[in-house]
Amino acid sequence: MARVKGALNTRKRHKRILKLAKGFRGAESKQYRVANQAVMRSMQNAYVGRKRRKRDFRRLWITRISAACKQNGMNYSTFMNGLKKSGVEMNRKMLSEIAIADSAAFAKLVETAKSAL
Repeated sequence: MARVKGALNTRKRHKRILKLAKGFRGAESKQYRVANQAVMRSMQNAYVGRKRRKRDFRRLWITRISAACKQNGMNYSTFMNGLKKSGVEMNRKMLSEIAIADSAAFAKLVETAKSAL
């Protein structure tokens, strides 16, 4: 049986990693060994970042809702409790959009929450 050399597969693997490392600074985009470490680290950071983005947006929405609640004389936790008791099922993203775009509608939601408590 003929001897199989690994050059083709090695070159393919190296090219794939170097393509992912395009735009990195210095040796991180030129040398395979350094690029491989940089790509592995960047992939880990990207994975973590996708999880983090969800947390960050939720925090932003809660902060916006809380600020709008304070303007209407209520705090965030009692507002959310009142909405839940009144049967209003609206997610935090939509509540924060209403708080920004339509303050009159948000004031009505605050009144609804107050009446449910």
